[in-house]
Parts: sequence; structure tokens; C-alpha cells
Amino acid sequence: MDLAEGPAIASNPTSLELTAGELRLALRPDLGGCMAGLWLGDLPVLRSTEPAALDSSRASGCYPLAPYSNRLGFRRFRWQGQDYTTQQNFDDNPHSVHGVAWQRPWSVVSSDGVNAELAYEHVGDAHWPFDFALRQRFELTPESLTVRLHLTNRAALPQPVGLGWHPYFPKRTRSRLHIELTERWEPDASGLPTRKHPQAGIDGDIAHLDFDHCFEGWQGDAKIRDEKLRMNLRSSLPYLVVFTPQNKPYYCVEPVSHVSNAIHMADPMAHGLRKLAPGEAFEAWMTLEVAHV
Repeated sequence: MDLAEGPAIASNPTSLELTAGELRLALRPDLGGCMAGLWLGDLPVLRSTEPAALDSSRASGCYPLAPYSNRLGFRRFRWQGQDYTTQQNFDDNPHSVHGVAWQRPWSVVSSDGVNAELAYEHVGDAHWPFDFALRQRFELTPESLTVRLHLTNRAALPQPVGLGWHPYFPKRTRSRLHIELTERWEPDASGLPTRKHPQAGIDGDIAHLDFDHCFEGWQGDAKIRDEKLRMNLRSSLPYLVVFTPQNKPYYCVEPVSHVSNAIHMADPMAHGLRKLAPGEAFEAWMTLEVAHV
């Protein structure tokens, strides 16, 4: 199905599930089009909550990032000679965070048990000034989950656009990452990237990693494994945000299209941000392959 030209919105259930082999995916369209959980048999693949018990997208297994990822510095930006503002949307963070789609209700376009498509229509508001149409499609097989995002600029002006996903993985005793990378953006105290350093990949146990960074030069699959599961994450998006908090029972490996806060950089498009003309679209995908150890 063409994500840009999908069928008319059919219904608005608060949750739906897809199943293929041992893999089960639970979605909450009403909570930011998020994944409440993904399981392989009884094992959580993502941080997982049964959909009826989930009360916010922020507590979910994964949510979409649009029309930008990570932080937009100090809730303001200048674009095409005009000044714009956004709004607080993440505790008392001085920046707006992760776009708007993850905090808005989506509608269900279609679902057949192994595939589903959701839609969100944004009308410019105080959180994001430009209109856009967004589709998210989920494709489940017994071995993998593929998710696609398709954003179309519905505004009368060009708009800046970024896409991504924010998966949360449960931290287990032997959780480990192996990712081919070349550079790391070092953030300031507020979380905004300031300067770039060489990064000779990531290869280590989560218990020994302390990252909250955006990375460049991602090559191949991100290999994620622990004592129960082995996973390969790949995406059409060229950047990764890796978050490994020491005091939380999860960690994050987030495919994104641009450097955090790229809109404030001297050349935003050189750092992955897209400039979409009216009617123009941007599509991205990520695939997570899952197997027992």
C-alpha cells in the first residue's frame, strides 16, 4: 500500500494487535501512534505494557518522532526569514522535545492482523506552525517488525522536517550493543549538541555505557543482544541517538534523520534536516529483527 495515498480512515479503536509467529505487537493509536509493546513469546522485546494498562506514549515501547527528533533549542527557531516558537511539552525541559506526533491521537487507516496503518493530520498550532499529513505503517513477520513513516507537507510554505523513532529496550543482565559509528556529538548541560568528536563505534555492555548522544556515521545493523534475545536494528535514517541511563531499567537506540537541534545550526540541511516544499513528502523506515539466543 502506498503510504501517501492510503484508503480513507476507517475507524478509531484505542488499541489493536498484530501477531506473526511468536511476535506480538500492541499499538495505541490514541496515545501518539505508539507501540505499547512488542513480545517474542512471553519475552518483552521493547519495554512493553499491555495496551489497556498504558497511560501515556512516554511510557510505551516506542513512539514516532515528527516533525523533528530530540530537542528543539529553547522552543524557538528562525526559518525562511521568519521567527517561530514552539511550546513546553516535556516536563520542565527548556527545549521542546521529540516533535508533536507522539503526543497526539492517531486514527487507524487499516489493519489485517499482520499489518496496520495509522494516520495523523496536523494543523499548524502553537506546538508546530506548519500543516502536515503523517502516515505510519507496521509490518510484522515471524522474524521482524518493519515500521514506515511518510510525512507530506500540507502547508503553503516550505517547512523543516525530521523523522525518527524512539524505541526503549529492557535492560537485562547481559544487555550489550555493537554499532559501527564514526562521530559523536557532545551535548551541553541542557542537552543541545555543541561539538563533534571521533567515535570508534560502540561495543560494550549497557551496564558500562553512559551515553545520551547523537551519533553520525552509522553503518550496517545496530546489534542488540542479551542473555535471552538477539536483535538487529537497521534503518533508512543515517543518525542514531543512543541513551543508556544508569538509573533506569531501559536503554534507547533511536534511528533519526538529523542531528539534534539541527534547525539552529548554520546549515541545517547539512546536518540531516529536510526542507520540504508544499506537497513534497519524506519517507523513512526501520526494521528490527528478533530471535531467541
